[in-house]
Amino acid sequence: MSHTEAKQPDCIKSSGSVALRIEPRKKDLGEFTVRRVLPAAERKMVGPFVFFDHMGPAEFPPGEGIQVRPHPHIGLATITYLFAGEIMHRDSLGYVQAIRPGAINLMTAGRGIVHSERAGEDLDTVSYLHGIQSWIALPTDQEECAPEFLHYAADSLPQIEAEGSTVRVIMGEAYGHSSPVKTYSSTLYLECLLTAGATLSLPDNYQELAAYVVSGEVQIDGQNYPAGVMAVATGGETVKLQASADSRVMVVGGDALGKRTVWWNFVSSSRERIEQAKLDWTEGRFEMVPGDKEFIPLPE
Repeated sequence: MSHTEAKQPDCIKSSGSVALRIEPRKKDLGEFTVRRVLPAAERKMVGPFVFFDHMGPAEFPPGEGIQVRPHPHIGLATITYLFAGEIMHRDSLGYVQAIRPGAINLMTAGRGIVHSERAGEDLDTVSYLHGIQSWIALPTDQEECAPEFLHYAADSLPQIEAEGSTVRVIMGEAYGHSSPVKTYSSTLYLECLLTAGATLSLPDNYQELAAYVVSGEVQIDGQNYPAGVMAVATGGETVKLQASADSRVMVVGGDALGKRTVWWNFVSSSRERIEQAKLDWTEGRFEMVPGDKEFIPLPE
């Protein structure tokens, strides 16, 4: 998805197993609202995750829906994960793939890719959209890799049931189960559904970790974390979620990759590479989405 600038989320330093509390700012994209969590003022990345948007929930009348025109990316991989709705992905490699709840679209930009995200087959009906759009930075030795698109069906992701919690392993390894989704560095991405009263200890074998509450409310170290708040873990500490209500929590993490520059839809360890990408998009050197004449211009 195209990264439009949003005001930085509020960050509050904490203690115990939580180092930082991030309260994202809402951004109206016209068609729907997102909560931008990463990058934040005091925390640009968690593991390889350099961007994290909570999309919706949004309802569209018949004939309306998400319409993100073709736009470019470099130096990252995008991960689309939906709770409700459908998005039709098209890219410059020629892939056309609908993403529906529970499945994964993993698009690796590498040296450069262009894609669009538009309403799917539900365009002519009342439709809904709710999900997470995230980006992971690529390791420096893979930033210029060949672009790639991979789709993983919902039933290919491991699901664990334990003590009032259901955990889906979207990326990485947790609780003795590994996801088939491709990773480029140490990466963890989980969807955790907790019933009221349930307790879940998060994996502690990743260098960096954060938990974002999509719905419901959890407690960590006796502090409340309602929907729309991210808790970034203190290094070396185990985070234990205690659900005050039925809750959905997304967990992200992995090993730190080092500093990255994020400008518009470009991510790189090199500012010069960002400038080159700007020029390449302005001068039409990116491959475009077949059959689509529209595109998003470079921001001023």
